[in-house]
Amino acid sequence: MSNKKDRYIYPAIFDYADDGISVEFPDLPGCLTAGDSDREAVGMAKEALALHLYGMEQDNDSIPDPTHIKDLKVDANQTVVLIDVWMRPFRDEMKNKAIKKTLTIPKWLDDLAKENNVNYSHVLKDALIKYLGVDEKRP
Repeated sequence: MSNKKDRYIYPAIFDYADDGISVEFPDLPGCLTAGDSDREAVGMAKEALALHLYGMEQDNDSIPDPTHIKDLKVDANQTVVLIDVWMRPFRDEMKNKAIKKTLTIPKWLDDLAKENNVNYSHVLKDALIKYLGVDEKRP
């Protein structure tokens, strides 16, 4: 088992079928995806791997070391592909991801805001930044 890293490389098994390519990571149960072409499957595998590992990091789960590709056995319609993810930009993206919140205000205030073309997201974000005394760029 290893600690949180900025770069991970894991073997994925690409399973080729008539309806597309399914992808699984033997070291990471539940990390599955698919694609219609090699290019799409690799892109989906990178996204699935980054998201899965990010979730494990957030939950403080132990992240296993990857199995060496020579130790993996595959069927004739399968191949092993090494998938590489760089976590720094992915972590930054997740920290800055927009989160939807439900808001309750009086109808008269909503009517007035609509008349003035108020963007609730911008107003609330600006108000929270000011109220909390934080820098807008803070991750």
